[in-house]
Amino acid sequence: MEIVEIEAFEPQLLEALNGLLPQLSEAASLMNETDLRRVIDSQSSQLLMAVEDETYVGGLTLVHFYLPTGIRARIEDVVVDRSARGKGIGKALIVRAIDSARASGANAVDLTSNPNRHSANALYKRMGFERRHTNVYRYKLSGLSTKSR
Repeated sequence: MEIVEIEAFEPQLLEALNGLLPQLSEAASLMNETDLRRVIDSQSSQLLMAVEDETYVGGLTLVHFYLPTGIRARIEDVVVDRSARGKGIGKALIVRAIDSARASGANAVDLTSNPNRHSANALYKRMGFERRHTNVYRYKLSGLSTKSR
């Protein structure tokens, strides 16, 4: 198994991600070529994929951004194919993301995980992630107009 940073579009990558996304969340929308190219071309994110026997079996996105308080790094959309779980692939992806975040100058890496993803949450704790006591807020932009408030 190898962890690779995706730097160019491949149709088989799009197919693999569209197979993985529903395993991450039932609400996840499938990607099209334009969506994937935007992720790959983004200067603020890295798409890391796990490859086993020439097949994409997992992935995550590392987002890094610059704020007045310093460089921040955040791991998003961690998913490992059901058929490949239990082999250390999730851990390998996270380790690679942490290394990349450290190299960018970030002093911490954040991530969030659905509490129902018990195995994922246990992995993050074993790897040294600490649960933060904070409120996470979301303002949905779709379907809302600032004129109606």
